[in-house]
Amino acid sequence: MDAGSREERASAPRAFRAPPTQLPGAPGHPLDAPTPARAFGALRHRNFRVFYAGHVLSLTGTWMQSTAQGWLVLELTNSALRLGIVTAVTSLPALLFTLWAGDLADRHDKRRIILIAQGVSLAAALALAVLTGTERITYGALLGLVFVLGSASAFEIPTRQSFFVELVGPADLPNAIALNSAAFNATRIVGPGLAGAMIGTVGIAACFYANAFSYVAVITGLLMMRLPVFTPAARTSSTLESIREGLAYIRGDRLVRTLVWLIAGMSVTALPYVMLLPVFARDELGVGAPGLGSMLAATGAGALVSGVALASGRLRVPRGRLIVGAAVGFALVLVAFAQSRSYPLSLVLLAVAGFAMILNNASVNALLQSRVPDRLRGRVMSVYVFLFIGMTPLGALQAGALARWFGAPAALTAGACALLLILAWMVVNVPELRAAE
Repeated sequence: MDAGSREERASAPRAFRAPPTQLPGAPGHPLDAPTPARAFGALRHRNFRVFYAGHVLSLTGTWMQSTAQGWLVLELTNSALRLGIVTAVTSLPALLFTLWAGDLADRHDKRRIILIAQGVSLAAALALAVLTGTERITYGALLGLVFVLGSASAFEIPTRQSFFVELVGPADLPNAIALNSAAFNATRIVGPGLAGAMIGTVGIAACFYANAFSYVAVITGLLMMRLPVFTPAARTSSTLESIREGLAYIRGDRLVRTLVWLIAGMSVTALPYVMLLPVFARDELGVGAPGLGSMLAATGAGALVSGVALASGRLRVPRGRLIVGAAVGFALVLVAFAQSRSYPLSLVLLAVAGFAMILNNASVNALLQSRVPDRLRGRVMSVYVFLFIGMTPLGALQAGALARWFGAPAALTAGACALLLILAWMVVNVPELRAAE
């Protein structure tokens, strides 16, 4: 680490030290005894296990809805641009509410925030199911409901990310992050496959009903947790001042700043490939809704292998090199996928893309949280989510527009090449990124 980097670290706010009974794994905690970090160590914590079980079922429903939603938009509008608009509207609340959500997460009971968000999501998903099933769904109604779902996610995601440390303690936090990525992508295999089969048999609405009922699982898991009584800290600053404190910390640490901007760059340039998959399935590969489910499942399979590899602790590569190498590989594989007209080859490439994507994203998350003070965790993670999800509207709109004018392959290739340019600049100008452990 160079002298400038050491000065930046020295000037950053000191980490908050929680009372011994607040964090699982700390001395004196009633639920967990301190144990050295180990492979899949997060699963030894009861609170994490009950949350994780419900979360897996809920994620399965989310992927079913995501797959069916893309197909519904194409049926209603036959427009790649309008598909991009739906994706943008889904992510727009992250721009509007995520920073506020980070402040709330640092001040209030995280479990309660997540419970409220899950309840709102359940109601919105059920409304979408009923409207679709009764053939009353319109493009405008769909936009409104996905905005509500996106708003709930804007509060839930940064709160959940900062909640993990309270469930497993600092030692097992990287493992919890990796297991969360594994669950996210395991359900990406199951959910789209189920959705593809259901769309062709019982219809799109069934996928939305399944998602609505899946929220019951995660709500049940949250209610089953045994946590210390939450005692709010005395409020000494306004919401705006609190958000500014988190932003000041990010500005003062060049590596943290680079990590969040890397995620933002990926969200705008390369991650919209998922939004374009319905177009590739229908227009470029000609495999229809069942093929789309298999394409999303292939991405999930590769990502699952990646998440499990990280959670097992078998990848010993320094995080900085892993982040850079995985991001470069992700971009190159997307270029190859954009040019492929072979369905089997496309499935293989999507699996590799999923593997590289999770290596990058989970490593960025773990490296970021390892440097963040506990008292700022919610706000810093809200900025991470703000840029990761909040930039998605820009990415979806640019990808949808380019796909409309030049075709989906050209749109995807342009985005991947833009990501490679961003990575080249960071590697040259931020040497501590490569050196990060």
